[in-house]
Amino acid sequence: MKMMEYEKNHMEQLRNISGECTLFLKRHGNVFPLNKPVKTALYGHGARHTIRGGMGSGEVNSHFEVSIEQGLKDAGFTIVTEQWLNEYDRVMVQAKQDFYDEIRQRAKEMKQNAIIVGMGAVMPEPEYSISIQSDADIALYILSRTSGEGGDRNIISGDFLLTSSEIRDIRYLQNQYGDAFMLVLNVSGPIDLRPVNDVSNILLLGQLGVNTAAVLTDLLLGRTYPSGKLTQTWAAWEDYCHIGDICEQDDTEYKEGVYVGYRYFDSVGKEPIYPFGYGAGYTDFTIKAKTVTVDRQSVKVTASVTNTGNYPGREVVQVYLSAPSVTIDRPYQELACYKKTGELQPEESEDVMICFDLTDMACYDTEEACWKLTAGDYIVRIGNSSRNTEEMAIIRLEQDIITRRCRNVFNDRGFEDWKPESQVPHTWSSELPVIVIDKDAFVTLDTVYDTELPVEEIVHQKTDEDLIQLGVGAFKKNAGLAGIIGTASFSVPGAAGETSSLLNDQGINRLVMADGPAGLRLSRDYYRDEKGIHVLESTIPESIAAFLPKIVRWFIGRKPKLKEGTEIQHQYATHIPSGNAIAQSWNPELARVCGNVVGEEMNLFGIHLWLAPALNILRHIRCGRNFEYYSEDPVLSGTIAAGITEGVQEIPGCGVTIKHICANNQELNRYNSNSVVSERALREIYLKGFGICIRNSSPAAAMTSYNLVNGKHTSEHRGLIEDILRSEFGFDGIVMTDWITGGSVLSKNAKYPVPHAGKVAAAGSELFMPGSNKEIKEMKEALKNGVLTRRQLEINASRLVTTMRKLQK
Repeated sequence: MKMMEYEKNHMEQLRNISGECTLFLKRHGNVFPLNKPVKTALYGHGARHTIRGGMGSGEVNSHFEVSIEQGLKDAGFTIVTEQWLNEYDRVMVQAKQDFYDEIRQRAKEMKQNAIIVGMGAVMPEPEYSISIQSDADIALYILSRTSGEGGDRNIISGDFLLTSSEIRDIRYLQNQYGDAFMLVLNVSGPIDLRPVNDVSNILLLGQLGVNTAAVLTDLLLGRTYPSGKLTQTWAAWEDYCHIGDICEQDDTEYKEGVYVGYRYFDSVGKEPIYPFGYGAGYTDFTIKAKTVTVDRQSVKVTASVTNTGNYPGREVVQVYLSAPSVTIDRPYQELACYKKTGELQPEESEDVMICFDLTDMACYDTEEACWKLTAGDYIVRIGNSSRNTEEMAIIRLEQDIITRRCRNVFNDRGFEDWKPESQVPHTWSSELPVIVIDKDAFVTLDTVYDTELPVEEIVHQKTDEDLIQLGVGAFKKNAGLAGIIGTASFSVPGAAGETSSLLNDQGINRLVMADGPAGLRLSRDYYRDEKGIHVLESTIPESIAAFLPKIVRWFIGRKPKLKEGTEIQHQYATHIPSGNAIAQSWNPELARVCGNVVGEEMNLFGIHLWLAPALNILRHIRCGRNFEYYSEDPVLSGTIAAGITEGVQEIPGCGVTIKHICANNQELNRYNSNSVVSERALREIYLKGFGICIRNSSPAAAMTSYNLVNGKHTSEHRGLIEDILRSEFGFDGIVMTDWITGGSVLSKNAKYPVPHAGKVAAAGSELFMPGSNKEIKEMKEALKNGVLTRRQLEINASRLVTTMRKLQK
């Protein structure tokens, strides 16, 4: 079918910038980039089964998809290994059948529904034995991995670890082709590359949505170039931080505190395989530090960047700050700010200026309930990765500075956060400039809590029943699986849900929501009749449909008989790069373009709220939804999310929903696992990025997470919602739950109950999604017994009405 004009425009926009999301982990020789298409030996899972993004909410029903094999052919490459690819397909068919059978058996033994057990489960890469001999100009091995909503990654062969088949074939190709071989990683997170790390060229292509194959051909032919940087540390499994728990069934203790990602590696001196912020392109750069100046609390850093190689490229200048670690322990260094250069030709230079506010680098003092800059020397460092920096200056504070007074809102977690017994020492030249800042340069902010909020007159006139209805999504009776997978909308086929239409007759229309974060997840083909909207394809992903009874699979896959003259309509959304890939650009402007693409399609299809961006911290490599998230660092996460938000919200009537607030870092028992985290770690690591996004871009909505934090569901946590999000961060949008569908998703031995709708509303959350009669009943009971007040219902409804008005076109 012919592409629409908007599809062409959006694909071209994304194709032109997506090279920025890629990077070389290893680069050697002068074979690449090529000057023309050549005879190619192509191998690996991703050659014919290219992964565009993660599973679950990250899936996008775009118009079409192109494999790397097809993309290379379209670009004029001759593929000489079709027999190998055909043999591999036969291996995959049998492996997938065996995998599904194993899940059904496991579910039977657990006395669980196979859909719940299989949701998010990823088949490991199978072992195979296929002849790999070839004669070509170059060889490419496309190594792929995926993960998904509902399941976590495993430290096994075929997931984080390479299979013996992959190791054997990759080594063989390196020996045969030398610098004419490239290992291409079509992955969304770290893998253990130690067995093949002597390969000359390793490209982290990532998962770039609909343009994944096209971007690779552009990179190979030098039409564009890699200029990304890692947003997560790549290391051997045994070298990652194992102080805290991961993937515990009920209570996962974050004992590592603030020592997440590079903060841990740099503080204890462990050597990663590839450090945070690292990435190579076709060319090389030098960064020459120039000046550091301070105006009150604003720090300005300047540097000169020069392209010293033979190809054009872009470099990312990264500024880190090492804080004194005396009264409160601090990591060795923390990212303060960053900036990407423009395109630099060989021998061309650019002067870069980057600014950050010193108060943003304060630590949280739990004992005094405040943000504090402790007295001592702060070392400003500059470089192009966390392990490649030089000291520029020392900023000296002669006494402690309280930057903001707060109040603690999280329960005690029952353990003390870990801190290094011996930390890597700070060293610097005696010739570094020292800038002394007086305490008078700072203003201490006092947070105002429990503000009395006005109530809209239209809300004040509504009955209790009306206000309760407004606080629950416009649910479909007996929605069943459609509610779980987020296709509960009446108005737009395949959209995740919508608000009540109670106020439509008063000119305040309902809000329609579509899932994300890799674009809009909608049904492609549908028709309308007197009974409403009907989709012409199943909206249930294969990972769920595979475990349905055969009769059900037949029923949902059947094609309906249409009346003569029925018009079939289409919604083709553009699959943008995964969140992790976007962040690898280290470019908020690129993120803004991606958001703008989504916003334009929201406007086209009648979507008001996009259920994205997702900016949870990449705490651990096992989390199944890491492909959606941006970074192990909150500054990078927050600024990229702000770029996405600005891009979407430039389009009138379109808003984002930042999610999942907060500490949503595993998929095991995701509906009611308890993240046990210190107040300090929550504020400095897991919430900081949300605060940056809110202050920089004013998102229209926010979504709480499924998990509990320190024994309380985030959706029921008034301290999180009202004190931190609203009073401290200044959030003025609406708060909604994630898609909660009652107790049917819990195991029979669940330690914690599902959230109670009355408590959710009492905590200051405007919407319980996708909604059901159960939540209506719970809110009525809560109102009757005093858990929920009429006043709180009015405040919630007023915020909702305000947002509805903002998003009316």
